[in-house]
Amino acid sequence: MEDDVGTLKIRPLSPELLEYAIKKLNEDPKRREADVKAIREWLKKQTHIIADPSDQLIVSFLRGCKWSLEKTKVKLDMFYTMRTMAPELFKNRDLNKDAKLREIIENTYFFPTGHDFEGRKVYMMVIGKDDPEGKIKMEDVIRMNFVMMDYMVMHDDETIVKGIVQVGDLAMMKMAYATQMMPSFMKKINVCFEEGYPFRPQAMHMINMPSFFEKVMKFFQSFQKEKITRRQAVYGSNWEKMYETVPKKIMPNEYGGEAGTIDSLSKKFAKELLEFNDWLIADEKNGVDEKKRIGRAKTKEDLFGMEGSFRQLEFD
Repeated sequence: MEDDVGTLKIRPLSPELLEYAIKKLNEDPKRREADVKAIREWLKKQTHIIADPSDQLIVSFLRGCKWSLEKTKVKLDMFYTMRTMAPELFKNRDLNKDAKLREIIENTYFFPTGHDFEGRKVYMMVIGKDDPEGKIKMEDVIRMNFVMMDYMVMHDDETIVKGIVQVGDLAMMKMAYATQMMPSFMKKINVCFEEGYPFRPQAMHMINMPSFFEKVMKFFQSFQKEKITRRQAVYGSNWEKMYETVPKKIMPNEYGGEAGTIDSLSKKFAKELLEFNDWLIADEKNGVDEKKRIGRAKTKEDLFGMEGSFRQLEFD
């Protein structure tokens, strides 16, 4: 089955991915153009949204929302709303000018390794890599996370169609990172990820989690949807059980796998991210003007506010 994309400027899916998208995501290649057109017509009426998304971005959101036009509209609105409401995470992301992001990207700790037993792409995170003194701020790490997520929205059809699987090694997690994870910041991250992106998290495996980070993890999970929490597994220093779903051979060489070294995998993905920089620069102009929103304007308190008073987590 070949994927006929018509006049849309999108990548055609492989026969296997197309079959999956049709069966699991309600994708109908014959309706694609009409649905993208419907989203564009809707966007024209949303005078508060400052953006002109590509066909590829719109299709990624449609797929992530299982081709529900109404869910896609809500997610797209939030995607652009975040850019104005959380500028500390989504503005000033020129990788050639921002020294902090450049430092992180050149020591990238996040990269694809291979596929799990269900054929889903696996991304790995090595937290604290090349930061022995814990000098990198978590806000910059999260900014970089959203850069990578934007990259995947625009370039990773496998992850958009089949969902994202992550493996995180927290062996080098510093206490300094944990103490920066204020409850209000954790909620903001979660809202941006869950409500503003078209990803469908399928599994997250966390290995070598230090005891001090358990409190952060549990608090972060309190903001998550229950089904996402159920798909997260935490392992200590023995993660053999993970290999029941993640083939050992797709892990980096340092973990006994065959995917290549962490350094080689990091550098390869860093190169791809740097080539994405023009998109990030163009994205600077995107956002919302709440004065023009039809109906009640959104506020930061509406989106990220918290009931009660939480100033910080206490660590023993």
